Amino acid sequence: MADEDTTGGPEAAAGSSWGVRPTEPPRGRRSGRRRALLATAWTLTGVVLLGGAGLGFVYYKLNGNISGIDINGALGSDRPEDAANGSMDILLMGSDSRAGAGGEYGGDDGTARSDTAMIVHVDEAHERASVVSIPRDTIVRRPSCQKHDGGTAPPARESMFNESYQVGGPVCAVKTVEKMTDVRMDHYLEVDFSGFKSLIDTLGGVEVTVNKPIRDRDSHLNLRPGTHRLDGERSLGLVRTRHSVGDGSDLGRIQLQQAFIRALMEQVDSIGLFGSPKKLFDLADTATSALTTDSELDSVGDLTEMVKTMKGIKADEIRMVTMPVRYDPQNPNRVLPVERQSAQVWAALKKDRPIPKSASRNTAGEESDIGRVVE
Repeated sequence: MADEDTTGGPEAAAGSSWGVRPTEPPRGRRSGRRRALLATAWTLTGVVLLGGAGLGFVYYKLNGNISGIDINGALGSDRPEDAANGSMDILLMGSDSRAGAGGEYGGDDGTARSDTAMIVHVDEAHERASVVSIPRDTIVRRPSCQKHDGGTAPPARESMFNESYQVGGPVCAVKTVEKMTDVRMDHYLEVDFSGFKSLIDTLGGVEVTVNKPIRDRDSHLNLRPGTHRLDGERSLGLVRTRHSVGDGSDLGRIQLQQAFIRALMEQVDSIGLFGSPKKLFDLADTATSALTTDSELDSVGDLTEMVKTMKGIKADEIRMVTMPVRYDPQNPNRVLPVERQSAQVWAALKKDRPIPKSASRNTAGEESDIGRVVE
């Protein structure tokens, strides 16, 4: 198995195209990967929580690990109507706080931002899912939000999407998404830097195959082409790298994140968690400690019930797309929603229908020179 490349080379310079694909599992494992679950950002920690309710003697400990936020109470009635078709929409986020354990990734004032945001739509039959990644650099209209210090931030006509989380945390992030999409978020799940790394390490790493070199000093990532088992540190580097892939924008990073999720999904059934009570407990303990949820999911029982509803989702019944965007002609480091095609995406979620391929055609996220990252 290939390991980390510490030498690099000229072919690793920015501007080349990259691809990451899940390592091909042995033939006997292919049926198992069809039962993989999609429940949380990046790590699918819902898989872990399937065993939570069975760990009766540690149930209260795991419950105490979870942080819950009353998003429904904070937002009140100024929200889109809840879909009556039995589908479910979840806002999954990865927080970008560089304070404390995250400081090694670069300094800032310690204020968290949403480094990753995905809307997961689970259909009425709980057999299919659509995942829509929202680029953090998307210029959106941010509604007024209550700030961390108790004050109110006025609405902004042009604001980067990830600034909503910075201004008012999860509540403002959910409010912004709902105003942008007119789709009510049924639930909220968040994983932070340190939690993500711990989850991957507890799982024993994730195996991916890289098609071309990836070298990014900012994310401490240096990979040769080939197969690698990534620990938590290097997994975090992979899902955060942007300067060494494609044009350096967030769009290439999103494709790497989606590739990583698929790689994890294809391996999670072969880990053998349920044959090791200690490993199962360690993973459940790590997962619940890493999670911030809405108040309707802030217990092991509630999380377990939600995950059970998604047991029928097969890996090949999950479609991952990037929100339709175009580069901002005034600032190449920002992207703008393609309104007509974005409306197609949000309408598909509201009507519980598959996202049409036309919604992504000729948009910046689909045209990124990183190419198809999953083979």
